[in-house]
Amino acid sequence: MLARVSLTTAAEPTQTAPVPSGGLAGGWRGWVGPVLMGVIAALLRLPGLGRPHALVFDETYYAKDGLALLLFGHEMDAKKSANETLLALPPGSDLESAEVIFKDSPAYVVHPPFGKWVIAAGEKVFGPDPFGWRIAVAILGILSVVMLARIVRRMTGSNLLGTIAGFLLAIDGMAIVLSRTALLDGVLAFLVLAAFGALVLDRDRTRRMWPERSLRPWRWAAAVALGLACGVKWSGLWFVVAFGLLTVFWDLGMRRQRGEADAFLRTLLRDALPAALVILPIAFLTYLATWYGWFTSNGYYRTWAADNGGYTGAEAALRSLAHYHAEAYKFHTGLTTEHSYQANAWGWPVLARPTSFFYESEGLQCDAEACSQEVIALGNPVIWWAAVLAMFHQAWRWAAVRDWRAGAVLCGFLAGWAPWLLFQERTVFAFYSVVFLPFMVMALTMSLGGILGSPSATRERRGNGAVVVVTFLFLALAATWWFYPIWTGEIISYRAWQLRMWLPTWV
Repeated sequence: MLARVSLTTAAEPTQTAPVPSGGLAGGWRGWVGPVLMGVIAALLRLPGLGRPHALVFDETYYAKDGLALLLFGHEMDAKKSANETLLALPPGSDLESAEVIFKDSPAYVVHPPFGKWVIAAGEKVFGPDPFGWRIAVAILGILSVVMLARIVRRMTGSNLLGTIAGFLLAIDGMAIVLSRTALLDGVLAFLVLAAFGALVLDRDRTRRMWPERSLRPWRWAAAVALGLACGVKWSGLWFVVAFGLLTVFWDLGMRRQRGEADAFLRTLLRDALPAALVILPIAFLTYLATWYGWFTSNGYYRTWAADNGGYTGAEAALRSLAHYHAEAYKFHTGLTTEHSYQANAWGWPVLARPTSFFYESEGLQCDAEACSQEVIALGNPVIWWAAVLAMFHQAWRWAAVRDWRAGAVLCGFLAGWAPWLLFQERTVFAFYSVVFLPFMVMALTMSLGGILGSPSATRERRGNGAVVVVTFLFLALAATWWFYPIWTGEIISYRAWQLRMWLPTWV
């Protein structure tokens, strides 16, 4: 049944959502809007990137893990005074000056190393300070905006809609905060979006070259991105499954649209099996490569197989890594420790319980008797609440109008959100939702495109649609201006902070 709806069907032009006038400009003109949105993203993410001068939320793990990877090749246990020592280092300190924060023992960690290597890259260039451990993630956040604009531009055939999508991601609070904080989720979101974009390019290329059989390099690129995503967090596995099925369903839809006999069987033999034989090995080998530092050093459990069976060589390394994964899996599935900011996944899309990464009220100076400084992973409410409605709209388009783009957006959204609904007892946080935020933005942008109307609509119809869309974008921008201080750790009065706590669950 799934194969007969828009997720798999290459819809005819009359079945797709209306595209605003302006069309799709090629060459350098197609980069103007995305690059401008990237500039806006940079202006909202880079200034004051070292603020607050603290290890914000789980930066207390990942900033130090990144330094340990650079210094030792694997994560190391840190001394009790490590945070204070690290933050007290003078500006311009070299990496070796941070070596004093570590003990002599390898650390047991439960996330793969690639995301921490990304953080380490910034520390390598800019040093062991807040700016250094945040800059690499910030750059990926900026590139995500440009990439999303290009993806939506290609999916919709509209430069305008691509630019709108980039604008919405550029000004969203969840995207801003996760770009300004050295956590793993911003890296994961970038890689998932890159994999999705590569598959969209593969879809277009396959249709353009059909029936010529050729290699599919964009599918290979997607597999690499998905392997790296798994090397950041294991939740990347859900996207391996979802995107693998998505690309095969697109092939099935193409065969059916072209009227091929036995389209399902042909897809199974000529598309699904080759896709599995390409995507799964490439993703797996890429994932293994992210453990290079562990393989070539004395990381935690590195000698487990040698110590518990006398294994040697590559077999010992792989058995040790398998044991490491088994132990980490037990941790992830058994994590039920209560946290004041844990949030049930049902409430993530509506911002029911955002995560406060940092809050300080003592010793601050502002133009008021009481002051506050916060970094809270709170999405722009105008964008998120409208995007929830847009998701329902796109679900209708997928079921009723057979729009392949709506099916693709739903696929990405559900891959990032639905699995967490299965873990009702596990301690989870709302900022995990940054990985499916780009797909919410895609849904919202496509719904806004429907409001704008097609070139064949009357001038009055398009004018009214433009008024609605411009008003919405203005409200979204105003919300960004209002919430920006608590996304970036600015010092404001306690009263100003209270006015930004719209819901009691945000406190």
